[in-house]
Amino acid sequence: MPPLFLALLTSALAMAGARPTLQTARLSDALGAGPGLLVACWVTAIATSALAGWAGAWLAPEMVQVKAMFVAVAFAVSALELLFVKSKAALAEPTRSLGAIALVLLGGQVADAARFFVLALAVGTAAPALAAGGGALGSGAVLTAAWASGAAWEARLPLKLIRFGVSGLFLLAAVIVGLSARG
Repeated sequence: MPPLFLALLTSALAMAGARPTLQTARLSDALGAGPGLLVACWVTAIATSALAGWAGAWLAPEMVQVKAMFVAVAFAVSALELLFVKSKAALAEPTRSLGAIALVLLGGQVADAARFFVLALAVGTAAPALAAGGGALGSGAVLTAAWASGAAWEARLPLKLIRFGVSGLFLLAAVIVGLSARG
Protein backbone atom coordinates (compact mmCIF):
# COMPACT_ATOMS: atom_id res chain seq x y z
CA MET A 1 0.00 0.00 0.00
CA PRO A 2 2.87 2.50 0.35
CA PRO A 3 2.86 3.34 -3.40
CA LEU A 4 -0.81 4.32 -3.12
CA PHE A 5 -0.23 6.63 -0.15
CA LEU A 6 3.01 8.09 -1.51
CA ALA A 7 1.36 8.83 -4.85
CA LEU A 8 -1.70 10.29 -3.13
CA LEU A 9 0.36 12.64 -0.93
CA THR A 10 2.87 13.73 -3.57
CA SER A 11 0.17 14.25 -6.18
CA ALA A 12 -1.95 16.30 -3.80
CA LEU A 13 1.06 18.44 -2.84
CA ALA A 14 2.11 18.89 -6.45
CA MET A 15 -1.40 19.83 -7.56
CA ALA A 16 -2.00 22.39 -4.79
CA GLY A 17 -0.37 25.25 -6.67
CA ALA A 18 -0.38 23.77 -10.17
CA ARG A 19 -1.82 25.33 -13.30
CA PRO A 20 -4.69 22.80 -13.82
CA THR A 21 -5.90 23.47 -10.28
CA LEU A 22 -5.90 27.21 -10.81
CA GLN A 23 -7.69 26.74 -14.15
CA THR A 24 -10.32 24.60 -12.43
CA ALA A 25 -10.92 27.23 -9.75
CA ARG A 26 -11.20 29.99 -12.35
CA LEU A 27 -13.55 27.96 -14.56
CA SER A 28 -15.68 27.09 -11.54
CA ASP A 29 -15.94 30.75 -10.68
CA ALA A 30 -16.69 31.88 -14.23
CA LEU A 31 -19.07 29.09 -15.23
CA GLY A 32 -20.46 28.04 -11.89
CA ALA A 33 -19.51 24.92 -9.99
CA GLY A 34 -21.51 22.56 -12.16
CA PRO A 35 -21.24 18.79 -12.01
CA GLY A 36 -19.88 18.61 -15.57
CA LEU A 37 -16.70 20.44 -14.60
CA LEU A 38 -16.25 18.19 -11.58
CA VAL A 39 -16.65 15.09 -13.75
CA ALA A 40 -14.12 16.50 -16.23
CA CYS A 41 -11.67 17.04 -13.36
CA TRP A 42 -11.97 13.47 -12.14
CA VAL A 43 -11.93 11.90 -15.61
CA THR A 44 -8.76 13.77 -16.57
CA ALA A 45 -7.07 13.01 -13.23
CA ILE A 46 -7.87 9.30 -13.62
CA ALA A 47 -6.87 9.18 -17.30
CA THR A 48 -3.54 10.98 -16.86
CA SER A 49 -2.63 8.98 -13.75
CA ALA A 50 -3.50 5.73 -15.53
CA LEU A 51 -1.33 6.77 -18.47
CA ALA A 52 1.59 7.56 -16.14
CA GLY A 53 1.11 4.24 -14.34
CA TRP A 54 1.05 2.36 -17.64
CA ALA A 55 4.22 4.15 -18.80
CA GLY A 56 5.87 3.25 -15.49
CA ALA A 57 4.92 -0.42 -15.90
CA TRP A 58 6.38 -0.35 -19.39
CA LEU A 59 9.63 1.33 -18.25
CA ALA A 60 10.16 -0.66 -15.02
CA PRO A 61 11.85 -3.72 -16.58
CA GLU A 62 14.27 -1.45 -18.44
CA MET A 63 15.29 0.55 -15.35
CA VAL A 64 16.18 -2.16 -12.85
CA GLN A 65 19.59 -0.66 -12.04
CA VAL A 66 18.54 3.00 -11.84
CA LYS A 67 15.15 2.99 -10.14
CA ALA A 68 16.18 5.14 -7.18
CA MET A 69 17.97 7.65 -9.38
CA PHE A 70 14.89 7.84 -11.62
CA VAL A 71 12.79 8.71 -8.55
CA ALA A 72 15.33 11.41 -7.60
CA VAL A 73 15.18 12.87 -11.11
CA ALA A 74 11.38 12.84 -10.98
CA PHE A 75 11.48 14.83 -7.72
CA ALA A 76 13.92 17.31 -9.25
CA VAL A 77 11.94 17.76 -12.47
CA SER A 78 8.74 18.19 -10.49
CA ALA A 79 10.36 20.82 -8.28
CA LEU A 80 11.58 22.74 -11.32
CA GLU A 81 8.18 22.46 -12.98
CA LEU A 82 6.51 23.97 -9.91
CA LEU A 83 9.08 26.77 -9.77
CA PHE A 84 9.11 27.84 -13.39
CA VAL A 85 5.73 27.04 -14.95
CA LYS A 86 3.60 30.13 -14.71
CA SER A 87 -0.18 30.06 -14.76
CA LYS A 88 -1.85 31.80 -17.64
CA ALA A 89 -4.18 34.73 -17.17
CA ALA A 90 -7.83 33.97 -16.58
CA LEU A 91 -9.89 33.56 -19.70
CA ALA A 92 -12.10 36.52 -20.46
CA GLU A 93 -14.84 34.34 -21.91
CA PRO A 94 -14.30 30.64 -21.15
CA THR A 95 -15.96 28.04 -23.32
CA ARG A 96 -18.88 26.11 -21.96
CA SER A 97 -17.92 22.98 -23.87
CA LEU A 98 -17.07 20.19 -21.45
CA GLY A 99 -15.03 18.51 -24.18
CA ALA A 100 -12.85 21.58 -24.62
CA ILE A 101 -12.52 22.02 -20.86
CA ALA A 102 -11.53 18.36 -20.48
CA LEU A 103 -8.92 18.71 -23.24
CA VAL A 104 -7.40 21.75 -21.54
CA LEU A 105 -7.30 19.97 -18.18
CA LEU A 106 -5.93 16.82 -19.79
CA GLY A 107 -3.19 18.77 -21.55
CA GLY A 108 -2.22 20.49 -18.32
CA GLN A 109 -2.00 17.24 -16.38
CA VAL A 110 -0.31 14.92 -18.89
CA ALA A 111 3.23 15.96 -17.99
CA ASP A 112 2.80 17.83 -14.72
CA ALA A 113 4.62 17.22 -11.47
CA ALA A 114 1.98 14.85 -10.10
CA ARG A 115 2.22 12.56 -13.14
CA PHE A 116 6.04 12.52 -12.87
CA PHE A 117 5.59 11.13 -9.37
CA VAL A 118 3.13 8.50 -10.49
CA LEU A 119 5.55 7.47 -13.23
CA ALA A 120 8.50 7.38 -10.82
CA LEU A 121 6.59 5.41 -8.20
CA ALA A 122 5.32 2.98 -10.80
CA VAL A 123 8.91 2.38 -11.92
CA GLY A 124 10.43 2.40 -8.44
CA THR A 125 7.92 0.16 -6.68
CA ALA A 126 6.71 -2.07 -9.51
CA ALA A 127 3.15 -1.32 -8.41
CA PRO A 128 1.77 0.78 -11.28
CA ALA A 129 -1.89 0.26 -10.42
CA LEU A 130 -1.44 1.47 -6.85
CA ALA A 131 0.69 4.43 -7.95
CA ALA A 132 -1.90 5.39 -10.58
CA GLY A 133 -4.74 5.02 -8.09
CA GLY A 134 -3.01 7.20 -5.53
CA GLY A 135 -2.17 9.82 -8.15
CA ALA A 136 -5.75 9.93 -9.35
CA LEU A 137 -7.14 10.23 -5.81
CA GLY A 138 -4.69 12.94 -4.75
CA SER A 139 -5.10 14.97 -7.93
CA GLY A 140 -8.86 14.53 -8.01
CA ALA A 141 -9.21 15.60 -4.38
CA VAL A 142 -7.26 18.83 -4.93
CA LEU A 143 -9.14 19.57 -8.15
CA THR A 144 -12.40 18.99 -6.29
CA ALA A 145 -11.34 21.45 -3.58
CA ALA A 146 -10.48 24.03 -6.27
CA TRP A 147 -13.81 23.37 -8.00
CA ALA A 148 -15.70 23.88 -4.74
CA SER A 149 -13.71 27.01 -3.79
CA GLY A 150 -13.91 28.88 -7.09
CA ALA A 151 -12.42 32.37 -6.77
CA ALA A 152 -11.63 31.78 -3.09
CA TRP A 153 -8.94 29.27 -4.13
CA GLU A 154 -6.82 32.03 -5.60
CA ALA A 155 -7.91 34.77 -3.20
CA ARG A 156 -7.44 33.00 0.13
CA LEU A 157 -4.55 30.64 -0.51
CA PRO A 158 -0.96 31.85 -0.84
CA LEU A 159 -0.45 29.87 -4.05
CA LYS A 160 3.00 31.25 -4.82
CA LEU A 161 4.20 30.41 -1.32
CA ILE A 162 2.68 26.93 -1.61
CA ARG A 163 4.38 26.34 -4.97
CA PHE A 164 7.76 27.50 -3.67
CA GLY A 165 7.44 25.54 -0.42
CA VAL A 166 6.42 22.32 -2.14
CA SER A 167 9.15 22.85 -4.71
CA GLY A 168 11.71 23.19 -1.93
CA LEU A 169 10.48 19.98 -0.30
CA PHE A 170 10.71 18.16 -3.63
CA LEU A 171 14.25 19.47 -4.23
CA LEU A 172 15.27 18.29 -0.76
CA ALA A 173 13.72 14.89 -1.44
CA ALA A 174 15.55 14.72 -4.79
CA VAL A 175 18.88 15.34 -3.08
CA ILE A 176 18.20 12.78 -0.33
CA VAL A 177 16.99 10.07 -2.71
CA GLY A 178 19.81 10.83 -5.17
CA LEU A 179 22.48 10.61 -2.47
CA SER A 180 21.05 7.38 -1.12
CA ALA A 181 20.98 5.95 -4.64
CA ARG A 182 24.66 6.78 -5.03
CA GLY A 183 25.50 5.04 -1.77
